[in-house]
Amino acid sequence: MNSPTEVLLLCWRDTGHPQGGGSERYLERVGAQLAARGARVTYLTAMYPGAARRQMVDGMRVLRVGGRLTVYLRILGILLGARLGIGRLAGYCPDVVVDTQNGVPFFARLVVRAPSVVLVHHCHREQWPVAGPGLAQLGWFIESRLSPWVHRRNHYITVSAPSAAELVDLGVEPDRISVVRGGIDPVPGGIVDDDQPARHYRLIVVSRLVPHKQVEHALDVVVALRARGVDVHLDVVGNGWWSTELLSRTRELGLSDRVEFHGYVDETDKHCLLARADVHVMPSRKEGWGLAVIEAAQHGVPTVGYRSSKGLTDSIVDGETGVLVADQAELSAVVARLIDDPGEVTRLGENAKQRASGYSWPATADEFARVLRDVS
Repeated sequence: MNSPTEVLLLCWRDTGHPQGGGSERYLERVGAQLAARGARVTYLTAMYPGAARRQMVDGMRVLRVGGRLTVYLRILGILLGARLGIGRLAGYCPDVVVDTQNGVPFFARLVVRAPSVVLVHHCHREQWPVAGPGLAQLGWFIESRLSPWVHRRNHYITVSAPSAAELVDLGVEPDRISVVRGGIDPVPGGIVDDDQPARHYRLIVVSRLVPHKQVEHALDVVVALRARGVDVHLDVVGNGWWSTELLSRTRELGLSDRVEFHGYVDETDKHCLLARADVHVMPSRKEGWGLAVIEAAQHGVPTVGYRSSKGLTDSIVDGETGVLVADQAELSAVVARLIDDPGEVTRLGENAKQRASGYSWPATADEFARVLRDVS
């Protein structure tokens, strides 16, 4: 079948949003690839301070409307208006819709005639409690019951085998799920991996600063290493609304001289920090895939993370490109063991770098486009 020429992407955020992360980058990189191949791509998402209501980004038409919660109803209104010939997208008729379900989908299939593909990075059962009892209960009902029923004839794309298994647990048939793993951006030019002896043993966390990322666990690793007399430094790269709590916790633990919060940094600075790290720590409660695992791997830096996070069991080959652990105590113990065995860190890092070389956004877009062709 021919590739769709009008592609509509729906997502509650984009990468310019203060809370934007790896899942938003995935959709934008795929959209940019589709646009480069001749598709007309429209990306509908939420507004945020300083953002333009309409702009072109990497060949995509980006339209922003609404906020964190209102974006869903506002976008549905725009799509209904398009069907009725009114509003910002009057007369717009996409060939296919990618409805990103970040816990809650847009339910575009209810108002758009074109086929919808539901993009799910992971299920949010573990994250919903942070929203408060009432909203958490409603959110999980929508994600686990309502959405699977509404989309019972739609195809799904997800980013890892564990996330696909979660969808099956929610009642989605395996033959309606395609696993399309994320790609990776090339390392910016001029960055050289640091193989010189450092004054500190350097750990790094690359993450949005929100509760379910559990950056506190990385702080506890530093505490445990300090107690062993290890001169360790932790770089925290990323931003988020939980940053104030993390800064307070760092002061309480007396780690202000050992932990540096860099906030949001550009790609060059991020890769510079990764290049000088020894081990990447990813203590997240839940990941769909874990893009930062592969970014660290580009520099021969292995990752230690939780097996229970689901997605890391796909992005980390346990014992080969990094280490998966069961709990906080094992997280600290494994990082300490790696400090004592630099040869093992080198082995894991070399394996990780080799594996990372097999990922690219063009390859991801090839698989994504195949699914869109099949459903449109």
